[in-house]
Amino acid sequence: MTDKEIVLAFVKAINDHDVNKIYDLMTDDHTFIDGSGGKHSGRSDMKKGWQNYYQMFPDYSIEITDILESDSLIGLFGYASGTYKIKNNKTNSNFWKTTAAWKAIVEDQKIKLWQVYCDYTSLMEKIKKD
Repeated sequence: MTDKEIVLAFVKAINDHDVNKIYDLMTDDHTFIDGSGGKHSGRSDMKKGWQNYYQMFPDYSIEITDILESDSLIGLFGYASGTYKIKNNKTNSNFWKTTAAWKAIVEDQKIKLWQVYCDYTSLMEKIKKD
């Protein structure tokens, strides 16, 4: 598989909420950097992190509109969205969607780095209202 195909398989696993596939696609020393700059390392901890995230946002997904490649560095651009489960309501006011970008570094056919760039302001406002 090419680096781009590996990254797209990772995106598919995220959108499918396939935590085992996400886990399989990460290096042992995988690093995840969230939209607020928080850094998380190790694929075992990240497996738990993804499981917890899907409990909070059971329909979380990312939509990729553009991809840039430079060797093992892949830049993805598009949207992130989901519904904050803790605050279910009939008006769907707990749904959020924001522009986003992701930086992925592939090493030995696995994702070594997954970094998210997005503005979580509207999401945090929804969570704080809960």
